[in-house]
Amino acid sequence: MLEKIREGSQGLAAKIVLGAVILSFALAGIGGYLGRTTEQPVAEVNGIEISQLDFARAFENERSRLEQQFGEYFEQIASDPAYMAQIREGVVDRLVQQELQNQLALELGLRVSDEQIKQAIFEMPYFQIGGQFSNDRYLQLIRQMNFQPDDFREYLRAEMTRNQLVSAIAGSDFALDGEIKHTLVLQQQTRDVDYLVLDKEKLKEQVSVSESEVKDYYDLNQDQFMSAEQVALNYIELKASDVELLDPVTDEQVRAYYDENQAQYLEEERRRVSHILVESTEDAEAAKAKAQDLYAQLQGGADFAELAQTHSDDVASGELGGDLDWIEREMMEPEFEAAAFALTNIGDYSEVVESEFGFHIIQLTDLQAQEVKSFEELAAELRAELEQNAKIDAFYGKQEDVRELAFEVADTLDDAAAVANLEVKRTELVARNLLPAPLNSPEVSRVIFTPELLEDGVNSEVIEVAPEHVVVVRVVEHKPAAVKPLEEVTAQITTRLENDKASELAKDKAQELFAQLEGGKTLAEIAAAESLEVKSEAALARQSYAVSPALVSKAFKMAHPTEEGTSKAMVELNNGDSALLVVKAVNLANVTDELEPQQKQSITRTQVNKNYLALLGALEGTAEIVKPSTFEVTEEN
Repeated sequence: MLEKIREGSQGLAAKIVLGAVILSFALAGIGGYLGRTTEQPVAEVNGIEISQLDFARAFENERSRLEQQFGEYFEQIASDPAYMAQIREGVVDRLVQQELQNQLALELGLRVSDEQIKQAIFEMPYFQIGGQFSNDRYLQLIRQMNFQPDDFREYLRAEMTRNQLVSAIAGSDFALDGEIKHTLVLQQQTRDVDYLVLDKEKLKEQVSVSESEVKDYYDLNQDQFMSAEQVALNYIELKASDVELLDPVTDEQVRAYYDENQAQYLEEERRRVSHILVESTEDAEAAKAKAQDLYAQLQGGADFAELAQTHSDDVASGELGGDLDWIEREMMEPEFEAAAFALTNIGDYSEVVESEFGFHIIQLTDLQAQEVKSFEELAAELRAELEQNAKIDAFYGKQEDVRELAFEVADTLDDAAAVANLEVKRTELVARNLLPAPLNSPEVSRVIFTPELLEDGVNSEVIEVAPEHVVVVRVVEHKPAAVKPLEEVTAQITTRLENDKASELAKDKAQELFAQLEGGKTLAEIAAAESLEVKSEAALARQSYAVSPALVSKAFKMAHPTEEGTSKAMVELNNGDSALLVVKAVNLANVTDELEPQQKQSITRTQVNKNYLALLGALEGTAEIVKPSTFEVTEEN
């Protein structure tokens, strides 16, 4: 975690990361939350309140992340109130940690200047159109996030200041060689184990599930058997690329555009040069004398490339006969540039030229004269550019017309569609995770499943799904989530209860056999008596996938075997089976004194993460944190 934050907290990368965060908020569709007022914050940290508005933004961002991670399974996961309660609690915890970081950064005097904020905003691609910052787009997006410009700048300042803090912590942490070696010994340790598994599937014949048990489970866990909420929609879609121009671009317009922008189509003169460099850092007079001698050898017929290979102090270019590849104006030192661009014929070389690097002799090896691309060469490209610009202009005009009519005539999309010559498209009843393109994105689905659209039956705002691509949606039919009938889920419940009962039998049997193991019987004797199979794993590693993860985890937590006997345990496996486990031997790794850089980096990174989390824990331990027990946020959908 921390290393990614650290790597992303510097230069352009930081701005891109921040831009990604901002975009996710911008697309979160949190209008259902932002209109609320609250009398109580979600938490208070050293007297500083964390508002319901802050929580709403963070919660919707986390929900969006989970939807992208789990896809169509998210609705099933989100139907579990306990799971969503954990998500909400986790969001509050992160907000508390952020506030603690804000307060520590303030105490340490970390600051982000107004100029840095301004530059970050200008360089974020989400506020750009055609590669240029657009103030209109900037204002549009931050208003979607319910920010005023001043508020947004302060929000961004807090984000960038926290990144400064994380970067400072990560950049100052390290691990000693002794710590790294000790960690490697533990990481590379292996263990020899024997184990036997009590398979719950083989015990299912001993269990039965009655109709009353199925009915009781159904009545107590109806939230697990909800059918998905469904909607039928009308929507209109507007894309700049689909806009038809009323007036086609004329040849005269293309020619005028070319004439007005000729400077953009100018290819500057380029020269390919080689040089011989004699550095002058120690004795300038001696260096100059050597350069003059080389110049005299050239005049006497010596080969330039051979002299460069033999005598140039610029080793990299010297190996290539002095070649510096193509250069343009303002790429080199002024003295070097003046001499290089004064040469007229390929093969010519300059007199000795002094620069801050030493003394040069420069040879012209190729020349590409300045030229302007012809109108005929660019005509098709310019026409396409003008058409695209015209379509974008028309798109924004139509978008504003659609926005106005969708709001003014809120009970139908027909008027908004007619003003922009669009088709009203329709869907059948469909679940949230099965919305068709272009509605199958988190930002659109959130808007669809708000009370304004589901209950009030109004048109949505214009929703941007991509640059120059928007939709307006309207719910024409809503089928709420409902509990599936018992008959539909009986088989599912029966299987679940059979598994649970079989797992309990396996656990009880494992406890009985473990008592025998502790009483002196060997694993082989128990297995023979119960018709079970003992499996062995020599040199089991921590990262092994050949054995159940629960067995691996338990094996490396158990005590080392002693002369008196082996180390034993009973383990409940993740799939409902149970097992008996015996650790016979612990094999220590032989770590050499020479540490590989990758090993040092990985372990240091782990320590950085550990120390960072320890810092957060220490801040929480000394802070006065209040989380009202009455805090509750009800989801809109």
